[in-house]
Amino acid sequence: MNESLKDAVTQATPDVPAAGPRPAKVGAVIITMGNRPAELRALLDSVARQEGDPVEVVVVGNGAAVPDVPEGVRTVELPENLGIPGGRNVGIEAFAAEGTDGYDVDILLFLDDDGLLARTDTAELCRKAFDADPELGIISFRIADPDTGETQRRHVPRLRAADPMRSSRVTTFLGGANAVRTEVLAQVGGLPDEFFYAHEETDLAWRALDAGWMIDYRADMVLYHPTTAPSRHAVYHRMVARNRVWLARRNLPALLVPVYLGVWMALTLLRTRSGAALKAWFGGFKEGWASPCGPRRPMRWRTVWRLTRLGRPPVI
Repeated sequence: MNESLKDAVTQATPDVPAAGPRPAKVGAVIITMGNRPAELRALLDSVARQEGDPVEVVVVGNGAAVPDVPEGVRTVELPENLGIPGGRNVGIEAFAAEGTDGYDVDILLFLDDDGLLARTDTAELCRKAFDADPELGIISFRIADPDTGETQRRHVPRLRAADPMRSSRVTTFLGGANAVRTEVLAQVGGLPDEFFYAHEETDLAWRALDAGWMIDYRADMVLYHPTTAPSRHAVYHRMVARNRVWLARRNLPALLVPVYLGVWMALTLLRTRSGAALKAWFGGFKEGWASPCGPRRPMRWRTVWRLTRLGRPPVI
């Protein structure tokens, strides 16, 4: 063999395709009171059926024992009920990467324990959405009744909520049906523990928007969930009012605090027909001013303008 040809053969290497970026790792946090074992198992089965790499799951027993779960699902049992944000924060910390400020997964799904992922490609849709849009920090899923397919107006996180099938940029998200880029949590922190129930998602959303992230409502990412009324919770009216005050005190420029709370007081008076409900609401409103609300970090005025351009100025 010709020496130059021999050298060429010896030195030649086969073409190896360049390695592409690894798929985003997805985790899921589910909190439970242990009282819906059948619904929880159905939800976990729907998560296990997701296409692509398996979704890592942590189930948090919020002051309750966790029912039997499939092999591979991690569990944390808390001695007391820390509320929705507190329980979810424990789940978030279960994914913390040791020795760093980051997490072992790139995306976290937060799912109600009586929900059910309607499609098998939801995790893949999340991966593609976050990969395609570096500014996207949070995705709010569409919630639909499993029997009727109906999406309640309150489950569309924007003022123009008549068409739940229209996806759009939004300014908040649904707590039990969403996906969050873990980079957002590392940057702005988790949910406000002290809220216990109500408005904790908007608190996180406003902090994320102030840090430059965006939020999408996606009609094609569906969580089946029975139609319910939020007022079924005994503490609903008190905590909605208290946390509304805390939300304003923590996040709004001082000039907007009385405007925001004045608008919501007027809306509550117009909408609420029950004297007992109004009494509870005003009790919570008073409590919101009299009790500590956590650290105050008012958003920048350019964030106020961003919220306004997105269709929901922070006065309503």
